[in-house]
Amino acid sequence: MNQMFMGFSWYAGFYSLPWWGWLLTVLALTHVTIVSVTVFLHRHQAHRALDLHPAVSHFFRFWLWLTTGMVTRQWVAIHRKHHAKCETPDDPHSPQTRGISTVLWRGAELYRREAGNRETLADYGHNTPDDWIERTFYSRHPLLGVSIMLIVDYLLFGFAGVALWGVQMLWIPFWAAGVINGLGHWWGYRNFETPDASRNIAWFGLLIGGEELHNNHHAFASSAKFSSRRWEFDLGWGYIRLLQLLGLARVKKLAPKAHIHSGKERVDMDTLRAVIANRLNVMSNYAREVVLPVLRQEYRCHDGACRRRLRRARHLLVRHPAILDARSRGRLEGVLERFANLRTVYQYRERLQAIWNRSAASHEHLLQALQEWCQQAEATGVHALQQFARRLKGYSLQPVPA
Repeated sequence: MNQMFMGFSWYAGFYSLPWWGWLLTVLALTHVTIVSVTVFLHRHQAHRALDLHPAVSHFFRFWLWLTTGMVTRQWVAIHRKHHAKCETPDDPHSPQTRGISTVLWRGAELYRREAGNRETLADYGHNTPDDWIERTFYSRHPLLGVSIMLIVDYLLFGFAGVALWGVQMLWIPFWAAGVINGLGHWWGYRNFETPDASRNIAWFGLLIGGEELHNNHHAFASSAKFSSRRWEFDLGWGYIRLLQLLGLARVKKLAPKAHIHSGKERVDMDTLRAVIANRLNVMSNYAREVVLPVLRQEYRCHDGACRRRLRRARHLLVRHPAILDARSRGRLEGVLERFANLRTVYQYRERLQAIWNRSAASHEHLLQALQEWCQQAEATGVHALQQFARRLKGYSLQPVPA
C-alpha cells in the first residue's frame, strides 16, 4: 500500500498501481455504472418493475451524472419510445431500419439526436425525477459531473487516470447504445417469438448486468427479472435480490408463471386467463413440444434434399410472422405446401395465437374459441399436437394443490 501511495505527482497523481490494479479499477468503476443503468434507469425508472429506497435511487442517479452525463428523463423517454415504436422508422435505434453498422458504431450519436427531440421527452419522459437537485445540477449541467470525474481521476492516478476516465466515458455508449441496441436486435437466440427482432446475445448476463437477455426483456418488459430459463443468469436480478434482502428495494412485477394441473380435463375461464397471461410461454412451448417433434419426424421420412429444405425452414416455422421478409415467407409457404403435418401444426399455431389477438371479443367468445381449439387439435391425429392440447387444458392461475 505504501508503494502505491507515493504523494502527489503531476504525472502519476496520488496512486501508482500495477497493471492488474488498473484492470480491477476499470472493471469495478464501469461495473457500478452498468448496475446503475440496468437497475436504476432501466428496470426502476423506465419500466417501474421495482421500487428503490430513495438513498439507493439517488446514489445511482449521482453516479450516472458523474460517469456518463446522461439525464434520467432523456434515457427513460428514448427507451420507452423504443418499446412503443420497435423496429419501425420511429424507433430511435433499430438496426432493422437504420442498419446494424449505424447502431453498433454510432449508437451514441442516435441517442443524442433523439434526446434533443422535445416531443419524445414530452410523450415518454413522464414520472422521472424532477426535484431541486435534478433541475439545478443533473439535468441543467450534465457535463459538470463528468468534468468532476475527470479531475478526480487525474488527482488520484495522473495521466493514467485520464485514460481511465476515457474508458468510463466510452463504456455505456459502446455497450448500451451500440451492443445492446444493435446486436440485441440482430444476432443471438430467441426464447420468445415477440413481434420485434429482439434477441438474447448470451445466456450469461454478467458483463452488462443482464442486459444481454434482451429478447426475454422484450417479451416481459415490465419484469424486474430478465432471465427466464434455468440456465440463464441475470446479474442485475442478483443485485435487486440483495437490495431486497437489505430492505432497500421492493419488486413490483415479474413475468407471469403458469401452473399446470395434470388432471384437469376441462377448459374453463381460469384456463383462458392463464393461457392469455402466459401466451408467450405458451407459444414457446408449442414450438418446442409440437413443431420441432413433427419436424424431426419429417426428417426421418424423407431424402437428403428434403431434409436440407426442412433444415432451412426450421426457424421460419416458429418465427413471428411480423418479422418475416418476403423471401422467408415464400420459403415457408413452399415447405407448408409440401409437408402436410407441418402445415397442420403451423395452422393450429396461428389459430391459437389469433385467440388472444381478438381484443374486441368477450371472455365467453374467447373461452369458446379455446375450447374448440383444444377439441379440434385432439382430433387431428398428430400425436404431439394432441398431447399439447391435453396439457393446455391444465393451465391455471392457481397453484397446484399440495
